[in-house]
This record gives sequence, structure tokens and C-alpha cells, in this order.
Amino acid sequence: MKVNQAEFIISAVGPSQYPVDALPELALAGRSNVGKSSLINRMINRKNLARTSSKPGKTQQLNYYRINQDLYFVDLPGYGYAQVSKTEREKWGKFIEAYLRGREELKLVLQIIDLRHPPSKDDQAMYNWLKHNGVPVCIVSTKADKIPKSKWQKHAKIVRETLGADKNDPFILFSSELGLGKDELWSVIEQYIGYGVADETAGEPAAEALTDAGE
Repeated sequence: MKVNQAEFIISAVGPSQYPVDALPELALAGRSNVGKSSLINRMINRKNLARTSSKPGKTQQLNYYRINQDLYFVDLPGYGYAQVSKTEREKWGKFIEAYLRGREELKLVLQIIDLRHPPSKDDQAMYNWLKHNGVPVCIVSTKADKIPKSKWQKHAKIVRETLGADKNDPFILFSSELGLGKDELWSVIEQYIGYGVADETAGEPAAEALTDAGE
């Protein structure tokens, strides 16, 4: 997908603020500071549309970014934020769960995992919850540039095994610094949102008509 336009739309704090244009949504879930904002910026070739922060738990809403007129990236609050009170964690947890289970426009969750470290208990819990509730998930293992290339596959195996990942779930090695995995991730996203399918279908009758005419 060629990104011609990308814009921040809203920090939604409830369903009443979700966009109503029915575009497909891709949610990004991961621990605080795992690189979700950097991933969004790399995917759309912008340096600072999605704001990054060194303060855990800064994202407390669903941040919507519209890409072209094709889809939304939805940045979820980071989980595992130790500096946030238990009450706040529970409130955010229910908010996110309601979105993930009930949002019809949600087509895929990108679960962001730091390639350098085995998935945390929170990572494992999130993955298991998504699988239990039948939510499509793509595992995106970020910060690949922080370790030697020769160790990528070893670390990827650890991520998969620790999560107990389904072999059918897409798995992308990613680096916001290098652009590694960008094209592969766009391919996965296009598949899940049916990007280009309408155009291909629209062309089929014309092709059939030409065949008939030739006969």
C-alpha cells in the first residue's frame, strides 16, 4: 500500500467517540514503550505523527490514525504499566476488552513484542486472550536492529515458543530504524482488510466479456 495521506483523528475515551465511517481498523497492542508509535510512524513514512514517549502509560485512550481513506491504525494503551494504579489498570483493561470483543470494524490486532526479550506474562496473557476470543492476531517483533542479525531467528523462536504462538498466525520481524518488515507487514494488513479485492473483482466481468466477444 502506498501511503498518500495519514492523519491523527481522535483520542477516543469511549465508543461514542469512535469513527463512524466503517473503515477497517488495525489495533496495536503491546507493553508500554515496546515501539508501537515508532512502528506507526515507520509504516506511514512520517517521523512524528504518532507521538513517542519515555513515560510508561502515557497513552490512556484509543488513538486513531487514518491512513489514506483505507483504514485506521488504533494505538491501544500499553499494558504492564507498573506506575499506574491497580484501579486505573482495571478500568483500562475493561475498556480495551470491550473494544477488542465488540468492535465490528476491527480486522486484526498487531501484537507488538520486543524481539530482544522473551514475552512477558502480560504479553502471554494478551495473546491467549486474543486467541480464546477468536480475535485475529499478527505478532510483530520489534527492535530487531538492537541485536545482531545472526541472532534474529533464535530470538524469534523464543518469542514464538514463549507465547505458544499458533503457526498460522503471521509473524513479522520489524525494525523502525531500518524499515525491516515494513513491506511484509503491509502485505499482511492488505490481506486482512481485503485491500484491492474490490478492484480485482470489478475487472472480472470485463475480462469475461472480452472472452465472449472473441468466441
